[in-house]
Amino acid sequence: MRYAPIGQDLFVYNRHNLVKHLKHSSIAIFHSNDVMPTNADGTMPFRQNSDLFYLSGIDQEESILLLFPDAREPRMREVLFVRETNDHILTWEGYKLTKQQAQEVSGIKTILWTHEFNSVLHTIISEAEHVYLNSNEHPRAVVEVETRDARFLKWIKEHYPLHKYERVAPIMHLLRAVKSETEVALIKQACQITKKGFMRVLGFIKPGVMEYEIEAELYHEFIRNRSRGPAYQPIIASGANACILHYVDNDRECKDGDLVLMDFGAEYANYASDLTRTVPVNGRFTQRQRDVYNAVLRVMKAATQMLVPGNTLGQYHQFVGTVMENELIQLGLLNQGDVNNQDPKNPLYKKYFMHGTSHHLGLDVHDVGDKHRAFEEGMVFTCEPGIYIREEGIGIRLENDILVTGKGPVDLMADIPLEPESIEELMQNR
Repeated sequence: MRYAPIGQDLFVYNRHNLVKHLKHSSIAIFHSNDVMPTNADGTMPFRQNSDLFYLSGIDQEESILLLFPDAREPRMREVLFVRETNDHILTWEGYKLTKQQAQEVSGIKTILWTHEFNSVLHTIISEAEHVYLNSNEHPRAVVEVETRDARFLKWIKEHYPLHKYERVAPIMHLLRAVKSETEVALIKQACQITKKGFMRVLGFIKPGVMEYEIEAELYHEFIRNRSRGPAYQPIIASGANACILHYVDNDRECKDGDLVLMDFGAEYANYASDLTRTVPVNGRFTQRQRDVYNAVLRVMKAATQMLVPGNTLGQYHQFVGTVMENELIQLGLLNQGDVNNQDPKNPLYKKYFMHGTSHHLGLDVHDVGDKHRAFEEGMVFTCEPGIYIREEGIGIRLENDILVTGKGPVDLMADIPLEPESIEELMQNR
């Protein structure tokens, strides 16, 4: 792996927390992701299943984790199955984990080969009453490709139909929403790589540069700093493109007088960061651009202060909507009388700010978590308000990653330039 080794204590701790939530006499099974095909004999880069990584640290395909805390035989209480290598695999694909290496990474003592899984499961499943299986239950997930988890679910229910099957996803959502100190440190590392990317492009952006050239600069800086690359597909949206929320074509020329909205973040050790900055292509904001920018910045600062224990996303977004209404009125985009008479279920500010302000961040950029759960210490959220004025060709979004603590919100990107004066100064001195 490109990233530095992570201490196995993180994964031992995560497994310990999980088994406390299992019913008595339960087996929990987690599979790695597939290596996804492209065309002909091509494949996409491998990305590990976040839950399997969270519990084992194993970043390799064809891996399986079996947890059976009540197993009669102690060595069967934690079993990790990894792909057995051979000379052919070594020649064509490179090194795979040895049993000793898998043990050192995960802290699991019993390491077996993946092809042994079915026979091992058959010898111990009769001791269990419940079987916890995993699935992608993210509320925004659109799952059209059958996963290893889904295939296994059909297989195990066919072969062992009389067991009681349980969902492990709700437990994983509960646990993964609160980050440990080690996880926060990994997210901080991703944020620092993101900062390097932003500082690099600030010195690169000028009229005539193509959006994809900015994207290329980010990839260069990320990869040279031990990241696999972006945590998600970067948005590099100049001019009116910034009013398209998920614009990823990144194929237009950045023109004098335009703004360029850049939504990107490096991953590090599978953990994501998520930054948005909007800067003037020529290095100077017009007065209108500055007014809108400062309005977004004030909303961002007010919203950040609400990311404290006890609040909920519902309360938070209602507060942010009120702040945004006031800013849009000051910008001449909304009328106070119309706001007073608006339909509360369809607030007028959504014409110019139509997306949510925050989401969980962690192993996934839109990390798992219950939207009805009160904020707790250790949760990490993005804070990303925006104003999009399609008729003026102006789209401005600002975003930092915020750690919730008992002493107030901690901005994990506080050292990345944000104030418009700082942006202009850095761009003028490139």
